[in-house]
Amino acid sequence: MAVLVTGGAGYIGSHTVAELLERGEEVVIVDSLQQGHREAVLGGKLYVGDLRDKAFLGKVFEENDIDAVIHFAASSLVGESMKDPGKYYHNNVYGTLCLLEVMNEHQVKRIVFSSTAATYGEPEQVPILETDRTLPTNAYGETKLAMENMMKWFDTAHGIQYISLRYFNAAGAHEGGRIGEDHDPETHLIPIILQVALGKRAHISVFGDDYATPDGTCIRDYIHVTDLADAHIRAVGKLREGGASRVYNLGNGKGFSVNEVIEIARRVTGHPIPAVIEPRRAGDPASLVASSERARTELGWAPQRDSLERIIASAWAWHQARPDGYND
Repeated sequence: MAVLVTGGAGYIGSHTVAELLERGEEVVIVDSLQQGHREAVLGGKLYVGDLRDKAFLGKVFEENDIDAVIHFAASSLVGESMKDPGKYYHNNVYGTLCLLEVMNEHQVKRIVFSSTAATYGEPEQVPILETDRTLPTNAYGETKLAMENMMKWFDTAHGIQYISLRYFNAAGAHEGGRIGEDHDPETHLIPIILQVALGKRAHISVFGDDYATPDGTCIRDYIHVTDLADAHIRAVGKLREGGASRVYNLGNGKGFSVNEVIEIARRVTGHPIPAVIEPRRAGDPASLVASSERARTELGWAPQRDSLERIIASAWAWHQARPDGYND
């Protein structure tokens, strides 16, 4: 039996494929390669195509004995989602609808969904619990919540059980050095900081230093990408064991400020990494940290690479070796 990984040539998807292969799973990958990289796929069977092409997707299911899906494929830039929400509804929501319909046609009843803590919007409390209100503040988070709700109703109607994993910031790179983070455009804090250390940027912009946090800069939760991959695979195992549909937060449970991330990157890289304070960005909450107690208890998951130094060091090794990324 095979695991289908949608978006498996992307950042988190490719690391999950690598972990699945290391654990002896048969892996099938679907990716349009619009954002993913062929070179990031270390094995398995890759199909290049779009989830919204149901004939293409049906062929994937017909040619492989798939028993579970891990669903990463989605557009994921918050700013872009506010400028072009239609793209996000069409790609994320309609793409997921096509996937669920084809799964149902082929009697595949297990899906693990890579969701986001952006489904919560402005947090009611920190750390955030799975039972907290979901009120997204951007179109990206709204489409992810719509995808979760769609899965709930497909479970009710067709018995397709799902686990949705909500998290904030994936970071780091495969510690074997073979794959890493390569986005265009790059929007994540740690790779942008490392671009300064590589001489690709003159400085790192810090958006606001007057928040109600110990050093005035925003606090965020960072998880090593391989730990995220492990959580997705554990979720597949939970469904294979007959586990019920469920939502889980993933997080370190502690969070680091922007200034802390920059300072640790300076130590790891040995580069001064100049920082320039800029005005706040609209909609940036002061602190976003997720409680992962439910995942720890029910999935047996806990981050093994929770040192920010280790996370940044793995990313730095990748970016030094591949300063231009995959350069497809």
